Amino acid sequence: MCGIVGYVGPQQAAPVLVEGLTRLEYRGYDSAGIAVLNPRSTAHPSRVVRAKGRVRDLEAALPARLAGTVGIGHTRWATHGEPSERNAHPHTSYDGRVHVVHNGIIDNFHALRSRLTADGIELTSDTDTEVVAHLVARELAGGLAFEDAVRAAVAQIDGTYALAVTDVQNPDRVVVARNGSPLLLGVGDGEMFVASDAAAIVRHTSQVVLLDDGDFASVTADGFRTFTADEEQTARAAVTIDLTVEELELGGHAHFMHKEIHEQPESVERMLSGRLDDRFGTAKLDGLNLDPRELRRFSRVKILGCGSAYYVGQLGASMIEDLARVPADAEPASEFRYRNPIIEPSTLYVVVSQSGETADTLFAVREVQRKGGTVVGLVNAVGSSIAREVDGGIYLHAGPEVAVASTKALTHMGVGFALLALALGRVRDLSFADGKRIIAGLRAIPGQIAQILGDEEDLAGAAKELSEAPSLFFIGRVRGYPVAREGAQKFKEITYRHAEAYPTSELKHGPLALISPELPTVAIMPADDLLERNITAAQEIRARGGAVVAITHPGVELGDAATRRIEVPRNEVELDPILLTIPTQLLGYHAAVALGEDVDRPRNLAKSVTVE
Repeated sequence: MCGIVGYVGPQQAAPVLVEGLTRLEYRGYDSAGIAVLNPRSTAHPSRVVRAKGRVRDLEAALPARLAGTVGIGHTRWATHGEPSERNAHPHTSYDGRVHVVHNGIIDNFHALRSRLTADGIELTSDTDTEVVAHLVARELAGGLAFEDAVRAAVAQIDGTYALAVTDVQNPDRVVVARNGSPLLLGVGDGEMFVASDAAAIVRHTSQVVLLDDGDFASVTADGFRTFTADEEQTARAAVTIDLTVEELELGGHAHFMHKEIHEQPESVERMLSGRLDDRFGTAKLDGLNLDPRELRRFSRVKILGCGSAYYVGQLGASMIEDLARVPADAEPASEFRYRNPIIEPSTLYVVVSQSGETADTLFAVREVQRKGGTVVGLVNAVGSSIAREVDGGIYLHAGPEVAVASTKALTHMGVGFALLALALGRVRDLSFADGKRIIAGLRAIPGQIAQILGDEEDLAGAAKELSEAPSLFFIGRVRGYPVAREGAQKFKEITYRHAEAYPTSELKHGPLALISPELPTVAIMPADDLLERNITAAQEIRARGGAVVAITHPGVELGDAATRRIEVPRNEVELDPILLTIPTQLLGYHAAVALGEDVDRPRNLAKSVTVE
């Protein structure tokens, strides 16, 4: 949640900060602000500009001249305090000397606020972050050096944080600290950058330093120094990131979500490259760090994810049970550690995250590892916290995903689970012939996605009709139920229409009471062994006046059970759910467009959920 950017160098800082914040806006867009240091100005050695709303609102509020070559900026997803100018970052200390931007949550901020108030310091915001600025200022007033003052202030904080701090009396540097929230440094030619995501600085450098929890860094134009809370030096080295500016541009599409949906044929083909082993009919997953003997020892698989990652985890569990005949299930990572889970050495734990920074999922990783379990990850972001902490994993290689609603990363998660299920199956009882069958099915997926996207105009028409309903159902059975859950999630988060998913078989146990001409149903109805029962359920809906949009396979005879049908090419039955998900992405997208909503920036949400 939230985005941080910082700059130290010869350029004017304000344009660099605003550009970086624009690229980070998917992490939060309730308010934004920057602080720029200008030691040449005695009247204004620092300037802070903040605005409620989007980064464009901040840009409109900037003065014509905002000189200074050192600065920090922030785009906010509100936790403590409503979205407003007074709660926007950066926050400034009581003496005007210190400016702070912060991602994360300070758990003991109530106690810290009370202590500061008792000492006569007036707090001007409702945020937890403001206390950090005052704490650092007090340590500076006590005679500590800038870096030492930040360490002393952080020692008083409980919680998670990525912090970037400036000091008017040390105008040549930015001091940063990380614990539980992502932060990196960008290394340029005579200039340095700070960011919560490499997307903010990719136009300026491809060399980044990934900070670990517990790291501090002092950043100047000439370089950086990393150290711990005990002042021990750490040797963090720069690495090269594989990210281009072009990947972060719209490229002729109206929205990033639309672009990312249409990137899927190419991106899935890229993900599969080098991972299909025709010789042995299996998947090559060296990143798992598990040889066939170790894979075979697991008698159960537990999948952990949040939101869409949880739903695709349910889909993955079904694949694993089908192909590997190993008991598998999925549950929300956000609840996992709070129920004091029993961690079994014979269970393989799989965590799923697009960003690799999802706080709830990261805490689940640590809970499993603390109790001696083996945990691997399906992660998109290379070098992310989860990717670095798990015992092994499968990189999704979906490329950057800017829209808040996940599409291509979600599809890649489904493909990743298919690869994992294939590898697990082939060390057990899945035959060579079935392995080859699944490999052929995987190879067909990119072309079949392209075929679905070719029917976009028809899908847009169905979406417009659905957008006019105040509420709707998504239903599916067994393999189709996770598809329905994800479809409902995608629809509700960008259209703001109420959408609810049910197992088709559960309709008659209560939800059928809500069926009416005003409540349409999107039914996942593949040509599998449950088709007849799905048709019967659809007829029950139609008999009560409800409209049914059926997502089905070519050749399926639905009769009058559906008012509209959307066809998806058939694959292997185990892989069909991956393809059945694609139309739900386009339904949600085009419904939101028809309603005039901000597709890429849905209200109240952010892309990377780095707080509990």
